[in-house]
Amino acid sequence: MVSAPDRAEVALGNPSFVWRFGQDRRLDLIRRHVPLEGARILDIGCGLGVYVRKFREFSDDVCGIDIDPKRLREGAKTTPGLMLAVGEHLPYPDATFDAIVLNEVIEHVTDDEATMAEAFRVLRPGGHIVIYAPNRMYPFETHGIYVGSRFIFGNIPFVNWLPDPLRNRLVPHARAYTKGGIRKLWRNLPVRVDVESYVYPGFDNIIARRKRLGGVLRSTLYRAEQTPLKMFGLSHFVVLAKPGAGEG
Repeated sequence: MVSAPDRAEVALGNPSFVWRFGQDRRLDLIRRHVPLEGARILDIGCGLGVYVRKFREFSDDVCGIDIDPKRLREGAKTTPGLMLAVGEHLPYPDATFDAIVLNEVIEHVTDDEATMAEAFRVLRPGGHIVIYAPNRMYPFETHGIYVGSRFIFGNIPFVNWLPDPLRNRLVPHARAYTKGGIRKLWRNLPVRVDVESYVYPGFDNIIARRKRLGGVLRSTLYRAEQTPLKMFGLSHFVVLAKPGAGEG
């Protein structure tokens, strides 16, 4: 447990520290729908810059922003292009980027709709916004919970299925989105929805301890992504496109 003075750090969430199968799979899903080769890419909420480094395998023009100076200083030791900024006020001109990625970050920003509006503003016509965000139907709350002033870290079962007032009291530091809730992020934006689906976890930690069990979970639940059971996945996976010239 951590005490209340650490609430600011808890609210930031935990960025990717290492690159594993789960990150590879998310990247592969992005590449199925978004051309990254030679693109100008922005990672909002980049943390230590793990995804920025990976995106640089496809393009030399990759930027990342985050609100945590400590993480940015650490990331800058190995990764160029990182900047201190907030998603609600991006420090870039209109129509700057071809692809913008918000990987498990929109749930942490102060104003999620304003952040989406800013992402749309700095996106070029024909470009794409990729969102991975917590799914309210997933049986576990992965951000931990507060019980009074005490924080309990870990995957807590069934918290996301509680009524909003109780769930938000236990998890004031991170949103989780229903299908209707995630759609509100772009309801006022003239975007085209190219992908609206769900993904299950990478199960990397389970496989590291119990390889056979983790393998069964991967194969079973990844197949479930092609069925109605996908609605219980860990995260929403959304790809939005900004119409180009001549598109409605």
